[in-house]
Amino acid sequence: MHSKKRIGLFFGSFNPIHIGHLAIANYAVAFGDFAEVWFVVSPQNPLKCKSSLAGEEHRIAMAQIAVRNLDLPISVCDIEMRLPRPSYTVNTLDALVGGNSDCEFCVIMGADSLHGIEQWREYQKIMSDYTVYVYPRLGYDTKTLCNKYEAELCDAPIIEISSTFIRKSISKGKNMNAFISPALGKYITENGLYKNEKIETV
Repeated sequence: MHSKKRIGLFFGSFNPIHIGHLAIANYAVAFGDFAEVWFVVSPQNPLKCKSSLAGEEHRIAMAQIAVRNLDLPISVCDIEMRLPRPSYTVNTLDALVGGNSDCEFCVIMGADSLHGIEQWREYQKIMSDYTVYVYPRLGYDTKTLCNKYEAELCDAPIIEISSTFIRKSISKGKNMNAFISPALGKYITENGLYKNEKIETV
């Protein structure tokens, strides 16, 4: 039993959010002993290209649409939109802890992110002060990485769907409603997102 409410934080640009993100969050809630999972929408990952990034308000709205009817304790957190830029996870965690004394925050990330964790600002503090749950990604030895960095393995199913693939497909006029839900597809169409963009891998 945990004295504080355990919150799993799933950071990302969610450009756009898709069923792979939702499946991982669902797995974390169902099997990871979390009271809630929050999608923390980032304004801009300092390690990634910005060229195909939809506006902050759109990505928050899309994430809210995606979680609206799930009937799961999964919600959207926009705290990084109110913090100094660029966004560093360690700063976000400090801000969340400072404003939520009744919560215990854990970080959920993919094996690809853990593989590059030493590029993160103050990564040692993140790994020492917070429990980090890592889900598998193709091409990475997740167990070895977890052992190296003393992270917890979140043995979620591997779902290789990328936001880049979805954006490229939408830019070609493809219907991706099974990947992002019809409601989200409608929002993207109505707001002209990704329609005429030159997509780069991010």
